[in-house]
Amino acid sequence: MFTIRTGDAPEVEAFLVQRIYEYNATATGYDDGESFSALHKTVSGAIEAGTCGYTWGGCCYVSYLWVAQSVRRKGIGAALLRAVERHARAKQCRLILLATHEFQAPGFYSRLGYIETARVADHPVGFASMAYVKRLTGAAQ
Repeated sequence: MFTIRTGDAPEVEAFLVQRIYEYNATATGYDDGESFSALHKTVSGAIEAGTCGYTWGGCCYVSYLWVAQSVRRKGIGAALLRAVERHARAKQCRLILLATHEFQAPGFYSRLGYIETARVADHPVGFASMAYVKRLTGAAQ
């Protein structure tokens, strides 16, 4: 019998991430996984925007990209994503994957060349989530 616990469990998540990575690396031969992050801060050090994700096996996954409401539509999100793209190219990635919800930023990603590849209705109920991919071409810029 299993007991579901609520709340964050970083030690459990870290353990599971490592075990799954080990399995995936053995199964594919790719053991080049690496996490990344980038922040945009004010002069006083407050975080206004950030992103994090990982590269592995010629792919880049953006786990999170956030921009504070007060600085949206000023190019910070696009600059963050371009930085991720440069990093992915430098790591020899062929594509970038990310997910968003219809109430978040699908138009933003589409404008930057990301293509919707999947849509899940009712995630959350009454809304949809979407997966986006951008194929990278060219050398590191």
